[in-house]
Amino acid sequence: LRLQSLVRHIAAMPPSHKAPRALLLLPPVPAPSSYAALKAAYQSPLFTVLTALASAPRRAQDRALLEIALPCPHLYGRLHAPRGPLYDPTQSLVADLYKLICVIAANNAIDTEDADGVDARVVLVAYPRDGKLVQPSQDTFPEHELQGPAVDLYTLAKSQRPWDTIYSVECEQGESLLKNFLSYAGTGRAVKRVRGGIVTVKTPGPSAAPSKSTISPTNHLSVAVGGTFDHLHTGHKLLLTMFAFILGRRSTGNEQGPSTLTVGITGDALLVNKKYAEHLQSWGDRQRAVHDFLASVIYFGPSDNEAYEELNEPGPNGHAVHVTYPSKLVTKYVEISDPFGPTITDESITALVISLETRSGGTAVNNKRAEKGFAPLELFEVAVLDASEEESVDETFQSKLSSTEIRRMRCERT
Repeated sequence: LRLQSLVRHIAAMPPSHKAPRALLLLPPVPAPSSYAALKAAYQSPLFTVLTALASAPRRAQDRALLEIALPCPHLYGRLHAPRGPLYDPTQSLVADLYKLICVIAANNAIDTEDADGVDARVVLVAYPRDGKLVQPSQDTFPEHELQGPAVDLYTLAKSQRPWDTIYSVECEQGESLLKNFLSYAGTGRAVKRVRGGIVTVKTPGPSAAPSKSTISPTNHLSVAVGGTFDHLHTGHKLLLTMFAFILGRRSTGNEQGPSTLTVGITGDALLVNKKYAEHLQSWGDRQRAVHDFLASVIYFGPSDNEAYEELNEPGPNGHAVHVTYPSKLVTKYVEISDPFGPTITDESITALVISLETRSGGTAVNNKRAEKGFAPLELFEVAVLDASEEESVDETFQSKLSSTEIRRMRCERT
């Protein structure tokens, strides 16, 4: 009788659904690119896929993951070049796409902040506008080709990520991209086609040569970023993506030390006076959230190839988590107790990624480095996302970009 009761109980339980994970293959970016052009091209497929994932059945606290492949012709054949000259157009594209995702989510009540919402992440794909690819040699495929957040289509397709569905956009360029992707990934994938928008491509006229003063020839191999990273949101994703983008690739056969991404994460002791502090995440939770996102955009090899090490050493910046990848890429998550962190103790760092609103902090870091006789860091800024071009967006948009607002809403719910 007990066995029969147990069987009846199990049969009555709701079916268990794993969190959905999908890949959306967007067609190559419009040219010239602007927020309006990206909206015309991508709003329809993004709305369709975000809505589908938001309503997909899954267990409570299981977040749907959507990886969005953004094909960038300006990166094709240039993944091994220094990233300084490529930074501004890439930052504009990533910022505009994340802004569009926020606008769609805000206007359609799609949760992108909570543990059971939709987690959208942008992956940059170096891809030619005409879709004519040079076939890579599988015998000489080096580990550093697996370094993101900008990869080629071959690396993305061969990454063996467990996507339940591949979404492709119904248009000529979308079909060509899907065909190329499947030629690398193999058949047997669940593919769904979604309606596309209007991708405008205009032949560019003659343009003036860029000023040499705005272009950095440096191939940065040690880059830093800092922040609180509480309740990781879309603004954090933009910052972390561009932080990882600035890290250059080592040439094949380079036997020097590892390439390093240093993430300074504010320690708990500095946050006690934050608003709604009772809903602040601990340093460990924030570090794990940053790593979960960053690992997904910087390394496209097997997920079990990461080596972890937690350090607890005396002195400033002594508590850290180091993650090492086979490509000699190391990510250092450092608990910081002052506004500067490792940027004024690690002379090997050569670049710092900051938000527009923290520009003065970058200047202060370089002043401190000058006092120590260190070379100044090259500063790269990311935009502050706003929806000034939109007429129908309310305060919900900003609530998706503010850790304080996320804590406030959680406070009200409890």
